[in-house]
Amino acid sequence: MHIRTHILTLAVTVTLFIFTLHSPLFPSARAAGASAWVTQAPDGTLAYKTTPAGDRIMDFSHAGYRGGGVPLPNVPVKITISPLADPKADATKLIQSAIDKLSALPLDADGHRGALLLAPGTYVCASPLNIDAGGVVLRGSGIDGPNASIIRMTGGKHVAILLGDRPDTTARSSVEARITDRYVPSGSLTFNVDSARGFAVGNFVEIRKTVTPAWIHFMGMDTLVRKDSDGKPQKQTWIKPGAKLTTLRTIAAINKNTITLDVPLSDSIDAKFQPAGGATLAKVPPPAWLSECGMENFVIQSPPQAMNHSQQLYAAFVMKAQDSWVRNVRMEETMDSTKINGRRITFDRVSVIRKVPHPGSSKPAEFMPNAGQILLNRCSVEGDNIWFAATLGGQAGPIVLLDCAFKGKGAVEGHMRWSTGMLLDNCVLTEGSIDFKNRGTMGGGHGWGLGWAVAWNCTARSYTVQQPPGAYNWAIGCNWLDKKSEQNPTKPVGTFDSLDKPVQPRSLYRAQLAARLGPAALAVLDAE
Repeated sequence: MHIRTHILTLAVTVTLFIFTLHSPLFPSARAAGASAWVTQAPDGTLAYKTTPAGDRIMDFSHAGYRGGGVPLPNVPVKITISPLADPKADATKLIQSAIDKLSALPLDADGHRGALLLAPGTYVCASPLNIDAGGVVLRGSGIDGPNASIIRMTGGKHVAILLGDRPDTTARSSVEARITDRYVPSGSLTFNVDSARGFAVGNFVEIRKTVTPAWIHFMGMDTLVRKDSDGKPQKQTWIKPGAKLTTLRTIAAINKNTITLDVPLSDSIDAKFQPAGGATLAKVPPPAWLSECGMENFVIQSPPQAMNHSQQLYAAFVMKAQDSWVRNVRMEETMDSTKINGRRITFDRVSVIRKVPHPGSSKPAEFMPNAGQILLNRCSVEGDNIWFAATLGGQAGPIVLLDCAFKGKGAVEGHMRWSTGMLLDNCVLTEGSIDFKNRGTMGGGHGWGLGWAVAWNCTARSYTVQQPPGAYNWAIGCNWLDKKSEQNPTKPVGTFDSLDKPVQPRSLYRAQLAARLGPAALAVLDAE
């Protein structure tokens, strides 16, 4: 028994050592240092430095399908279709009819109806394909060579695939409690309420913060003024007072009036910036989003779009789902390619290739992870004058970009109006930038776009990492290629730690996943 224990301990230690050091993005010639913000013990456990208020880098490992560390399923094929005999004919009805037949099949024990397989060839589509039932997988035969399945977009303006794109009409519960803590740090799993009556373990809940004039003033967002076309000053609204910033979670435990969540909070809660009643915890029904849906192994082709994104014709995905995935998909010349809503979604080996230059100062975002618990693993974008990935306002992480590669003159950023909890982990942007910043009056008052964000062991041409009032942004172990691109000296600089020297653990997400679920969970990230 003791021998087996020693063998298991040795196996875990070896596995941790391998995953910490093995990566094409971790240069072996540069010795790794350490960061006080997250340190890893030999047994894989992690320790976190906190801010004076108690905030810490959050546990990002809950991002991804089914909350991270769960393999993407291989769903059996139930229907197969082949391209039309006429290569120019519209195949939308052919594919949609097969999707509808698959959608009518019963769910199996794992929540799947089956996969629709597109045989190799080209499918011309002049209108969207609509997936509106859970458990449906759209699968091609490959993305390269004679086995490639290609959805070629034509016709009027549309999105190639709509998945769960329907309004959320779910009624909200009236069960609420007031959060009584004077301050709940970012990264926290627990807080106290005035009464836990009416709540139970497993309930879906929203943590609701009210946007108040006091907080807007504290953030410096009440002085946004921009001149109009006539040169007259126009005051801009960052976030409207009275709006709610919400975080969807599940209750993991209740001890008297102490609530423990399943996933940490990506933002802090400061009672002095809340109304007299304070921030609230509200019980809500389970989300009505589609689940267990997948899109995999095909190409979406758009005609070249030599236009500003305000005139954009063809995008690839709009999805609102949970516990779903996109893997091994390539998008060619689509614009504003993916809009991701919902939670617990993995994009694995998904790429966007833009050869046609994008004109204009306003730019498209090719990945828009506007949801919680989102993992972009080994994804890539190629193009200029674009945002490789950007969030809209009010998104609550974790949102993780892991081992992603971005080629061209573009950026990754929180685009507008206060999203929180993004991690860029071992991402490479040799011509691009990583921006966690105050966008000020740009875009009609975007202001502070992102807080509590981390760039970990990344390589980029430049960084704009600024520190919002009452929050932190970090760049840790990052390689800065163009030192001439300095920070804006008028804005507070965020936390740069171990600049130009990578740190251990090599991957923060991987280390957090192994610490939470064990080293075996790491195999999920490298599965083909």
